Amino acid sequence: MSVPSLRDELGVRPDPEFEMNLPAGWSRQEPDEETQARMLAAVKRRLMESHRPDLFAQMKTALDQAFEDMRKNGVFAFFSATDPGPDTLFVPSSLNASILRAEPERSLDDVARTLFSSHGATPLFGDKRTLRAEKEKNTRMGTDTVINHSVVYLTPIPGSKRRRALQLVAGFARKPEMAPDDPWVDSMRLLFDSCVSSLRWRPPTQ
Repeated sequence: MSVPSLRDELGVRPDPEFEMNLPAGWSRQEPDEETQARMLAAVKRRLMESHRPDLFAQMKTALDQAFEDMRKNGVFAFFSATDPGPDTLFVPSSLNASILRAEPERSLDDVARTLFSSHGATPLFGDKRTLRAEKEKNTRMGTDTVINHSVVYLTPIPGSKRRRALQLVAGFARKPEMAPDDPWVDSMRLLFDSCVSSLRWRPPTQ
């Protein structure tokens, strides 16, 4: 006989699951230690194949920091390239998923107003169920400076009465000499916009 969970005893319904269309060779992963070790081994293998083992220490530091940031920010899943096959789309980016909760006595409408006023949020492809906002930040990487782009997508979780939202954040970087509307930058925006626009909800796993 199974033991009921606290959620069951309190009569709290679990949040629905979600899925979306992903680029070729991408999959959903969790930011746990096993995934981190597997990705680090893959990075080391690719650097050895490229005859650049000298970059391993720098790449390890960046990967360790990325996983630390994900855990600190409540990321429960992320999407990135995992299949080493020839058809896989390898880009230096990922899509991170976390849950945004409204403060007591407030709703997500307050968060939406802030995104509109401070970050120029717009409905994704005109669909008001999902807000899209983009932020830029200069970051130092060793002796170089890069401009990090964070594209934030926010959509209410069904059944949460607009108290919780799924937050998806895509991150990628460009060099300062690259224009913000460079074709590569626009292609990254379109890639993630297309993925998130395909988001579908399904009943939670019991």
